Amino acid sequence: MRISLRSALCLVLVIVLLVCSSLASILSDQERDRIKSLPGQPTNVGFSQYSGYVTVNEQAGRALFYWLIESPKSRKPESRPLVLWLNGGPGCSSIAYGAAEEIGPFRIRPKGNSLFMNPYSWNHLANLLFLESPAGVGFSYSNTTSDLYNSGDQRTAEDAYTFLVKWLERFPQYNHRDFYIAGESYAGHYVPQLSQIVYWRNKGVQNPFLNFKGFMVGNAVTDDYHDYIGTFEYWWTHGLISDSTYRILRVNCNSGSSQHPSVECIKALNIADAEQGNIDPYSIYTHPCNSTSDLKHKLKGHYPWMSRAYDPCTERHSKVYFNRPEVQKALHANVTGISYSWETCSDIVGNYWDDSPKSMLPIYQELIQAGVRIWVFSGDTDSVVPVTATRYSIDALKLPTVVNWYPWYDNGKVGGWSQVYKGLTLVTVAGAGHEVPLHRPRQAFILFRSFLENKPMPQKAT
Repeated sequence: MRISLRSALCLVLVIVLLVCSSLASILSDQERDRIKSLPGQPTNVGFSQYSGYVTVNEQAGRALFYWLIESPKSRKPESRPLVLWLNGGPGCSSIAYGAAEEIGPFRIRPKGNSLFMNPYSWNHLANLLFLESPAGVGFSYSNTTSDLYNSGDQRTAEDAYTFLVKWLERFPQYNHRDFYIAGESYAGHYVPQLSQIVYWRNKGVQNPFLNFKGFMVGNAVTDDYHDYIGTFEYWWTHGLISDSTYRILRVNCNSGSSQHPSVECIKALNIADAEQGNIDPYSIYTHPCNSTSDLKHKLKGHYPWMSRAYDPCTERHSKVYFNRPEVQKALHANVTGISYSWETCSDIVGNYWDDSPKSMLPIYQELIQAGVRIWVFSGDTDSVVPVTATRYSIDALKLPTVVNWYPWYDNGKVGGWSQVYKGLTLVTVAGAGHEVPLHRPRQAFILFRSFLENKPMPQKAT
């Protein structure tokens, strides 16, 4: 069948119009999500921000909230990788922790009415995508109430993957970009599980949209058995519990699930909690947040191993800030008028968590075999998921050592220690608690840079 020149030109015109219409729609969606300015934000920040919702399940009405913070224009964001950051809990917000007090460009002032810049923000090195996951956490929501009472690992990973696919449709400029997944704490489950899904969906696909390169997790829940052994040992060796309680914990908790412990284990944990007293378990050498008046003398930098004063009340600041109506409007958040206030962590999601495999080590073994870049880091003053737990879990993988244990340096001082295994790099950060970038922002920045460059930590005391 022969097509006339006129018909051919008409067909080309139709195709061009369709393409233009599609591009216009994409640009319109992006512009709708663009953050013009956040209340109290410093002027002339030099980078673009976007936030909004992506529906991951139409039938249930599950929609996840994201916040994209691009690299500064001066650092050419179009040439920088994309990094998805996930916080754990389960049930805790990546906006509250990752974005607002760890790796994001802004910090919230104590009264929750203004922001100041974080000089060690990771967006200097990458475009940062924060996701509040699963539905029911932070601004993410579900129109099906039961979703909040039956969340679990599998659905969280599947929804996160669906989010990424749909988000890339809205931001196609990130298609084929180098892509990494990072997180901490219970994201020690989220990150490898999502990484596994991305790896399998990419397998056999040339030039995949999600150009997945690797993942990094910090103070990560990894393997219940080894996490328990390492945690109880940390408590005992750091003088936080008695000899007798240590023995009871080893007997009653070693074989159970950390997410669903036995009655006997819970009793032993309660005894241990009483013996530890009023400390901040996430940072055992800094004072907990008791009151704002008590906070004043805690922010004078009494702790010489801290690179800057640590504010233990940062969660309170974010709760004030992100519940302000003008902030939510600027973020395009809470568009459905959620009946509950924004919280740093959802008790409902956390307390009713469903499936939680006891070990992530099989996924590690699979992805190591596949050649995925994997870095694990640990702040060594965290007693919740301590460095000893991480080391026991890694040891269970029985990986050959490539580079033996060595100190790494920042400005001539030891920043921590590292060991390189075949397929995995371990880095500890001295003096850092559970949220490494909060306690040791400069050292965390060096760590992130080394991960992206896939180079060893600085080894010279210069």
